[in-house]
Amino acid sequence: MRTQVGIVGAGPAGLLLSHLLHLRGVESVIVENRSRDYIEQRVRAGVLEQGTVDLLVESGAGERLKREALVRDGIELRFGGRRHVLNLKELSGGRAYTIYAQQEIVKDLIGVRLAAGGQMHFEATDVGVHGLDTTAPRIRFRTDGGQVELQCDFIAGCDGFHGISRPSIPAGALTVFERVYPFGWLGILVDAATPEQETVYAWHERGFGFFNRRSPTLTRHFLQVAPDEDIANWPDERIWRELRVRLATDDGWQPVEGPVLSRNITEMRSFVVEPMRYGRLYLAGDAAHIVPPTGAKGLNLAVADVRVLAPALAGYYASGRTDLLDAYSDTCLKRVWRVEHFSWWMTSMLHRFPDDDVFQRRLQRSQLDYIVSSRAAATTLAENYVGLPWTTAAA
Repeated sequence: MRTQVGIVGAGPAGLLLSHLLHLRGVESVIVENRSRDYIEQRVRAGVLEQGTVDLLVESGAGERLKREALVRDGIELRFGGRRHVLNLKELSGGRAYTIYAQQEIVKDLIGVRLAAGGQMHFEATDVGVHGLDTTAPRIRFRTDGGQVELQCDFIAGCDGFHGISRPSIPAGALTVFERVYPFGWLGILVDAATPEQETVYAWHERGFGFFNRRSPTLTRHFLQVAPDEDIANWPDERIWRELRVRLATDDGWQPVEGPVLSRNITEMRSFVVEPMRYGRLYLAGDAAHIVPPTGAKGLNLAVADVRVLAPALAGYYASGRTDLLDAYSDTCLKRVWRVEHFSWWMTSMLHRFPDDDVFQRRLQRSQLDYIVSSRAAATTLAENYVGLPWTTAAA
Protein backbone atom coordinates (compact mmCIF):
# COMPACT_ATOMS: atom_id res chain seq x y z
CA MET A 1 0.00 0.00 0.00
CA ARG A 2 1.04 3.58 -0.54
CA THR A 3 -0.25 6.97 0.58
CA GLN A 4 1.07 10.48 0.98
CA VAL A 5 0.57 10.82 4.75
CA GLY A 6 0.30 7.84 7.06
CA ILE A 7 -1.47 8.62 10.33
CA VAL A 8 -1.04 6.48 13.44
CA GLY A 9 -4.04 6.91 15.73
CA ALA A 10 -7.74 7.56 15.15
CA GLY A 11 -8.33 9.97 18.00
CA PRO A 12 -9.39 13.56 17.40
CA ALA A 13 -5.90 14.61 16.23
CA GLY A 14 -5.48 11.86 13.65
CA LEU A 15 -9.05 12.02 12.36
CA LEU A 16 -9.10 15.80 12.07
CA LEU A 17 -5.70 15.85 10.37
CA SER A 18 -6.93 13.32 7.81
CA HIS A 19 -10.06 15.41 7.21
CA LEU A 20 -8.15 18.69 6.82
CA LEU A 21 -5.67 17.05 4.43
CA HIS A 22 -8.53 15.68 2.35
CA LEU A 23 -9.99 19.17 2.01
CA ARG A 24 -6.60 20.26 0.63
CA GLY A 25 -6.30 17.39 -1.81
CA VAL A 26 -3.75 15.36 0.17
CA GLU A 27 -4.19 11.59 0.59
CA SER A 28 -3.89 9.89 3.97
CA VAL A 29 -4.47 6.52 5.61
CA ILE A 30 -5.24 6.07 9.33
CA VAL A 31 -4.00 3.08 11.31
CA GLU A 32 -5.63 2.50 14.72
CA ASN A 33 -5.06 -0.40 17.13
CA ARG A 34 -8.43 -0.04 18.88
CA SER A 35 -11.83 -0.95 17.48
CA ARG A 36 -14.10 1.70 16.01
CA ASP A 37 -16.69 0.97 18.69
CA TYR A 38 -14.13 1.47 21.46
CA ILE A 39 -12.95 4.89 20.33
CA GLU A 40 -16.49 6.06 19.63
CA GLN A 41 -17.64 5.14 23.14
CA ARG A 42 -14.57 6.08 25.21
CA VAL A 43 -15.56 8.94 27.56
CA ARG A 44 -13.03 11.76 27.44
CA ALA A 45 -12.86 15.55 27.51
CA GLY A 46 -15.86 17.70 26.79
CA VAL A 47 -14.83 21.39 26.94
CA LEU A 48 -14.02 22.97 23.56
CA GLU A 49 -12.33 26.30 23.00
CA GLN A 50 -13.89 28.80 20.65
CA GLY A 51 -11.19 28.17 18.04
CA THR A 52 -11.73 24.39 18.15
CA VAL A 53 -15.45 24.82 17.53
CA ASP A 54 -14.85 27.31 14.73
CA LEU A 55 -12.42 24.98 12.96
CA LEU A 56 -14.74 21.98 13.18
CA VAL A 57 -17.67 23.99 11.85
CA GLU A 58 -15.70 25.70 9.06
CA SER A 59 -14.26 22.36 7.92
CA GLY A 60 -17.71 20.79 7.58
CA ALA A 61 -17.37 18.45 10.56
CA GLY A 62 -19.50 20.45 12.98
CA GLU A 63 -23.09 20.07 11.83
CA ARG A 64 -24.19 17.87 14.72
CA LEU A 65 -22.08 19.91 17.10
CA LYS A 66 -24.03 23.03 16.13
CA ARG A 67 -27.32 21.26 16.86
CA GLU A 68 -26.49 19.42 20.07
CA ALA A 69 -23.61 21.15 21.85
CA LEU A 70 -24.06 23.41 24.87
CA VAL A 71 -22.47 26.85 24.49
CA ARG A 72 -21.38 28.36 27.80
CA ASP A 73 -20.47 31.95 28.61
CA GLY A 74 -18.99 31.51 32.08
CA ILE A 75 -17.53 29.36 34.80
CA GLU A 76 -18.01 29.42 38.55
CA LEU A 77 -15.20 29.49 41.09
CA ARG A 78 -16.50 28.17 44.39
CA PHE A 79 -14.65 28.58 47.68
CA GLY A 80 -15.45 29.51 51.26
CA GLY A 81 -19.03 28.39 50.67
CA ARG A 82 -19.63 31.15 48.13
CA ARG A 83 -20.24 31.18 44.38
CA HIS A 84 -18.27 33.49 42.10
CA VAL A 85 -19.44 33.49 38.48
CA LEU A 86 -17.02 34.78 35.84
CA ASN A 87 -18.55 35.81 32.52
CA LEU A 88 -15.78 34.60 30.24
CA LYS A 89 -17.52 35.73 27.07
CA GLU A 90 -17.76 39.30 28.26
CA LEU A 91 -14.22 39.29 29.68
CA SER A 92 -12.66 37.82 26.54
CA GLY A 93 -14.35 40.07 24.02
CA GLY A 94 -17.07 37.71 22.83
CA ARG A 95 -15.44 34.26 22.92
CA ALA A 96 -17.20 31.39 24.68
CA TYR A 97 -16.57 27.70 25.30
CA THR A 98 -18.67 24.72 24.25
CA ILE A 99 -19.59 21.45 25.96
CA TYR A 100 -19.44 18.56 23.48
CA ALA A 101 -17.86 15.24 24.38
CA GLN A 102 -14.71 14.02 22.66
CA GLN A 103 -16.32 10.72 21.67
CA GLU A 104 -18.99 12.69 19.79
CA ILE A 105 -16.28 14.55 17.85
CA VAL A 106 -14.69 11.20 17.03
CA LYS A 107 -18.03 9.89 15.70
CA ASP A 108 -18.50 13.02 13.59
CA LEU A 109 -15.00 12.89 12.13
CA ILE A 110 -15.23 9.18 11.33
CA GLY A 111 -18.50 9.95 9.58
CA VAL A 112 -17.05 12.67 7.35
CA ARG A 113 -13.99 10.56 6.54
CA LEU A 114 -16.11 7.57 5.54
CA ALA A 115 -18.39 9.79 3.46
CA ALA A 116 -15.32 11.04 1.59
CA GLY A 117 -13.96 7.53 1.04
CA GLY A 118 -11.22 7.85 3.65
CA GLN A 119 -9.16 4.76 4.47
CA MET A 120 -9.09 3.74 8.12
CA HIS A 121 -7.74 0.48 9.51
CA PHE A 122 -9.17 -0.30 12.95
CA GLU A 123 -7.96 -3.08 15.26
CA ALA A 124 -4.53 -3.10 13.65
CA THR A 125 -1.93 -5.10 15.58
CA ASP A 126 1.87 -5.13 15.69
CA VAL A 127 1.93 -1.51 14.52
CA GLY A 128 5.40 -0.07 13.93
CA VAL A 129 6.91 2.92 12.15
CA HIS A 130 10.16 2.57 10.22
CA GLY A 131 12.57 4.58 8.10
CA LEU A 132 11.72 7.80 9.89
CA ASP A 133 14.98 9.50 8.89
CA THR A 134 14.58 8.59 5.22
CA THR A 135 12.44 10.03 2.42
CA ALA A 136 10.32 6.85 2.41
CA PRO A 137 9.03 6.14 5.94
CA ARG A 138 6.75 3.14 6.44
CA ILE A 139 4.02 1.96 8.78
CA ARG A 140 3.84 -1.80 9.23
CA PHE A 141 0.86 -3.46 10.85
CA ARG A 142 -1.20 -6.60 10.82
CA THR A 143 -4.91 -6.94 10.03
CA ASP A 144 -7.20 -9.90 9.46
CA GLY A 145 -5.87 -9.91 5.91
CA GLY A 146 -2.28 -10.36 7.03
CA GLN A 147 0.82 -8.19 7.24
CA VAL A 148 0.63 -4.75 5.62
CA GLU A 149 3.37 -2.26 4.81
CA LEU A 150 2.11 1.26 4.18
CA GLN A 151 4.64 3.37 2.30
CA CYS A 152 4.36 7.10 3.01
CA ASP A 153 5.99 10.43 2.31
CA PHE A 154 5.32 11.53 5.89
CA ILE A 155 3.98 9.96 9.09
CA ALA A 156 1.87 11.76 11.70
CA GLY A 157 2.11 10.23 15.17
CA CYS A 158 -1.31 10.93 16.68
CA ASP A 159 -1.50 7.83 18.87
CA GLY A 160 -1.45 9.38 22.32
CA PHE A 161 0.87 9.31 25.30
CA HIS A 162 1.08 5.49 25.38
CA GLY A 163 1.34 5.02 21.61
CA ILE A 164 4.22 3.63 19.55
CA SER A 165 5.16 6.76 17.61
CA ARG A 166 7.18 8.69 20.19
CA PRO A 167 9.03 5.60 21.57
CA SER A 168 10.08 4.79 17.98
CA ILE A 169 12.28 7.89 17.89
CA PRO A 170 15.93 7.08 18.75
CA ALA A 171 17.03 7.70 22.32
CA GLY A 172 18.53 11.14 22.79
CA ALA A 173 16.71 12.75 19.88
CA LEU A 174 14.03 14.27 22.12
CA THR A 175 14.21 16.32 25.30
CA VAL A 176 11.52 15.41 27.83
CA PHE A 177 9.99 17.88 30.29
CA GLU A 178 7.69 16.32 32.86
CA ARG A 179 5.90 16.90 36.14
CA VAL A 180 3.75 14.26 37.83
CA TYR A 181 1.26 15.62 40.35
CA PRO A 182 0.75 13.91 43.73
CA PHE A 183 -2.98 13.40 43.22
CA GLY A 184 -5.52 12.18 40.69
CA TRP A 185 -9.12 12.85 39.71
CA LEU A 186 -11.92 10.42 40.47
CA GLY A 187 -14.51 11.08 37.77
CA ILE A 188 -18.10 9.96 37.40
CA LEU A 189 -20.58 10.37 34.56
CA VAL A 190 -24.11 10.67 35.94
CA ASP A 191 -27.53 10.22 34.35
CA ALA A 192 -29.16 13.27 35.92
CA ALA A 193 -30.82 16.38 34.57
CA THR A 194 -29.72 19.56 36.29
CA PRO A 195 -30.64 23.24 35.91
CA GLU A 196 -27.05 24.35 36.53
CA GLN A 197 -25.32 26.01 33.60
CA GLU A 198 -21.81 27.06 34.59
CA THR A 199 -18.90 24.69 35.00
CA VAL A 200 -17.89 24.71 38.67
CA TYR A 201 -14.32 24.64 39.99
CA ALA A 202 -14.32 24.28 43.77
CA TRP A 203 -11.42 24.87 46.19
CA HIS A 204 -11.93 23.14 49.53
CA GLU A 205 -9.84 22.16 52.52
CA ARG A 206 -10.54 18.50 51.72
CA GLY A 207 -9.43 18.86 48.11
CA PHE A 208 -10.62 19.96 44.68
CA GLY A 209 -14.17 19.36 43.43
CA PHE A 210 -15.68 19.84 39.96
CA PHE A 211 -19.09 19.90 38.30
CA ASN A 212 -19.90 20.09 34.60
CA ARG A 213 -23.21 19.74 32.79
CA ARG A 214 -22.46 17.58 29.74
CA SER A 215 -25.95 17.57 28.24
CA PRO A 216 -29.52 18.19 29.38
CA THR A 217 -29.46 14.72 30.96
CA LEU A 218 -25.79 14.04 31.77
CA THR A 219 -23.45 15.55 34.35
CA ARG A 220 -19.75 15.03 35.03
CA HIS A 221 -18.19 15.29 38.49
CA PHE A 222 -14.59 15.03 39.66
CA LEU A 223 -12.99 14.72 43.08
CA GLN A 224 -9.32 15.08 43.95
CA VAL A 225 -8.04 11.78 45.35
CA ALA A 226 -4.69 10.11 46.01
CA PRO A 227 -2.88 9.10 42.79
CA ASP A 228 -2.88 5.43 43.78
CA GLU A 229 -6.46 5.44 45.07
CA ASP A 230 -8.39 2.21 44.62
CA ILE A 231 -11.67 3.09 42.93
CA ALA A 232 -13.29 0.17 44.76
CA ASN A 233 -12.99 2.25 47.94
CA TRP A 234 -15.40 4.80 46.48
CA PRO A 235 -18.97 3.46 46.36
CA ASP A 236 -21.66 5.83 45.13
CA GLU A 237 -22.69 6.88 48.62
CA ARG A 238 -19.18 8.00 49.53
CA ILE A 239 -18.75 9.91 46.25
CA TRP A 240 -21.98 11.85 46.68
CA ARG A 241 -21.21 12.58 50.32
CA GLU A 242 -17.84 14.03 49.40
CA LEU A 243 -19.26 16.04 46.51
CA ARG A 244 -21.85 17.58 48.82
CA VAL A 245 -19.05 18.68 51.16
CA ARG A 246 -16.60 20.04 48.61
CA LEU A 247 -19.20 21.78 46.43
CA ALA A 248 -21.22 23.15 49.36
CA THR A 249 -22.43 26.76 49.28
CA ASP A 250 -23.94 28.97 51.93
CA ASP A 251 -27.23 29.02 49.96
CA GLY A 252 -27.71 25.26 50.43
CA TRP A 253 -26.81 24.09 46.92
CA GLN A 254 -26.88 20.32 46.44
CA PRO A 255 -25.78 18.23 43.43
CA VAL A 256 -28.56 16.47 41.56
CA GLU A 257 -27.93 12.77 42.09
CA GLY A 258 -28.62 9.98 39.64
CA PRO A 259 -27.32 6.63 38.39
CA VAL A 260 -23.54 6.58 37.91
CA LEU A 261 -22.93 5.42 34.34
CA SER A 262 -19.14 5.23 34.52
CA ARG A 263 -16.28 5.99 36.87
CA ASN A 264 -12.53 6.26 36.49
CA ILE A 265 -9.42 7.73 38.08
CA THR A 266 -7.29 10.05 35.93
CA GLU A 267 -3.63 10.67 36.62
CA MET A 268 -2.40 14.25 36.66
CA ARG A 269 0.69 14.98 34.59
CA SER A 270 2.42 17.76 32.67
CA PHE A 271 4.58 16.46 29.84
CA VAL A 272 6.26 17.97 26.77
CA VAL A 273 8.81 16.65 24.29
CA GLU A 274 10.97 18.85 22.12
CA PRO A 275 11.12 18.86 19.17
CA MET A 276 7.76 17.53 18.04
CA ARG A 277 9.28 15.81 15.02
CA TYR A 278 12.03 13.44 14.00
CA GLY A 279 12.88 13.10 10.33
CA ARG A 280 9.57 12.61 8.56
CA LEU A 281 7.63 11.70 11.70
CA TYR A 282 5.56 14.56 13.15
CA LEU A 283 4.05 14.16 16.62
CA ALA A 284 0.68 15.72 17.43
CA GLY A 285 -1.62 15.76 20.43
CA ASP A 286 -0.94 13.58 23.47
CA ALA A 287 1.96 11.86 21.67
CA ALA A 288 3.88 15.11 22.15
CA HIS A 289 2.38 16.72 25.24
CA ILE A 290 0.08 16.11 28.19
CA VAL A 291 -1.61 18.70 30.41
CA PRO A 292 -3.49 18.13 33.67
CA PRO A 293 -7.23 18.31 32.91
CA THR A 294 -7.87 21.29 35.19
CA GLY A 295 -7.64 23.78 32.34
CA ALA A 296 -9.62 21.62 29.86
CA LYS A 297 -6.87 21.90 27.23
CA GLY A 298 -5.78 18.43 26.08
CA LEU A 299 -8.19 17.99 23.16
CA ASN A 300 -7.93 21.63 22.18
CA LEU A 301 -4.15 21.48 22.07
CA ALA A 302 -4.32 18.43 19.77
CA VAL A 303 -6.59 20.37 17.43
CA ALA A 304 -4.15 23.29 17.47
CA ASP A 305 -1.31 20.96 16.44
CA VAL A 306 -3.06 19.52 13.39
CA ARG A 307 -4.30 22.96 12.42
CA VAL A 308 -0.61 23.83 11.96
CA LEU A 309 0.44 20.49 10.45
CA ALA A 310 -2.26 20.18 7.78
CA PRO A 311 -1.39 23.38 5.84
CA ALA A 312 2.31 22.65 6.27
CA LEU A 313 1.91 19.27 4.55
CA ALA A 314 -0.44 20.73 1.95
CA GLY A 315 2.11 23.45 1.16
CA TYR A 316 4.73 20.77 0.47
CA TYR A 317 2.50 19.02 -2.05
CA ALA A 318 1.23 22.23 -3.64
CA SER A 319 4.58 23.90 -4.27
CA GLY A 320 7.36 21.86 -2.70
CA ARG A 321 7.82 24.33 0.12
CA THR A 322 9.33 22.94 3.32
CA ASP A 323 9.54 26.03 5.51
CA LEU A 324 6.20 25.37 7.23
CA LEU A 325 7.15 21.77 7.96
CA ASP A 326 10.53 22.89 9.29
CA ALA A 327 8.78 25.41 11.56
CA TYR A 328 6.07 22.98 12.75
CA SER A 329 7.61 22.12 16.10
CA ASP A 330 8.59 25.66 17.07
CA THR A 331 5.21 26.98 15.96
CA CYS A 332 3.26 24.44 18.02
CA LEU A 333 5.49 24.67 21.07
CA LYS A 334 4.70 28.36 21.51
CA ARG A 335 1.11 27.46 22.20
CA VAL A 336 1.98 24.25 24.03
CA TRP A 337 4.01 26.04 26.70
CA ARG A 338 1.38 28.75 27.14
CA VAL A 339 -1.24 26.06 27.69
CA GLU A 340 1.08 24.07 29.95
CA HIS A 341 1.52 27.13 32.15
CA PHE A 342 -2.20 27.87 32.32
CA SER A 343 -3.02 24.25 33.19
CA TRP A 344 -0.28 24.15 35.86
CA TRP A 345 -1.53 27.46 37.28
CA MET A 346 -5.13 26.29 37.54
CA THR A 347 -4.02 23.00 39.07
CA SER A 348 -1.73 24.64 41.62
CA MET A 349 -4.37 27.14 42.65
CA LEU A 350 -7.23 24.68 43.18
CA HIS A 351 -5.72 21.50 44.63
CA ARG A 352 -4.40 20.42 48.00
CA PHE A 353 -0.80 19.19 47.87
CA PRO A 354 0.51 16.66 50.42
CA ASP A 355 3.07 19.11 51.83
CA ASP A 356 0.68 22.08 51.98
CA ASP A 357 0.66 24.08 55.17
CA VAL A 358 -1.58 26.91 56.33
CA PHE A 359 0.69 29.43 54.59
CA GLN A 360 0.20 27.74 51.22
CA ARG A 361 -3.57 27.52 51.65
CA ARG A 362 -3.69 31.23 52.47
CA LEU A 363 -1.81 31.95 49.24
CA GLN A 364 -4.35 29.95 47.27
CA ARG A 365 -7.26 31.78 48.86
CA SER A 366 -5.57 35.11 48.17
CA GLN A 367 -5.18 34.19 44.51
CA LEU A 368 -8.81 33.14 44.22
CA ASP A 369 -9.98 36.31 45.95
CA TYR A 370 -7.89 38.37 43.53
CA ILE A 371 -9.36 36.68 40.46
CA VAL A 372 -12.96 37.26 41.51
CA SER A 373 -12.31 40.89 42.54
CA SER A 374 -9.96 42.08 39.79
CA ARG A 375 -11.11 42.45 36.19
CA ALA A 376 -7.52 42.20 35.01
CA ALA A 377 -6.96 38.88 36.80
CA ALA A 378 -10.34 37.52 35.66
CA THR A 379 -9.56 38.53 32.07
CA THR A 380 -6.32 36.56 32.11
CA LEU A 381 -8.19 33.44 33.18
CA ALA A 382 -10.98 34.06 30.68
CA GLU A 383 -8.71 34.59 27.67
CA ASN A 384 -6.81 31.40 28.34
CA TYR A 385 -9.85 29.29 29.20
CA VAL A 386 -11.87 30.08 26.06
CA GLY A 387 -8.69 29.76 23.99
CA LEU A 388 -6.24 32.34 22.78
CA PRO A 389 -6.82 33.35 19.16
CA TRP A 390 -4.90 31.30 16.63
CA THR A 391 -3.06 34.40 15.41
CA THR A 392 -1.73 34.99 18.91
CA ALA A 393 -0.62 31.55 19.99
CA ALA A 394 -0.33 29.37 16.91
CA ALA A 395 1.20 31.66 14.28
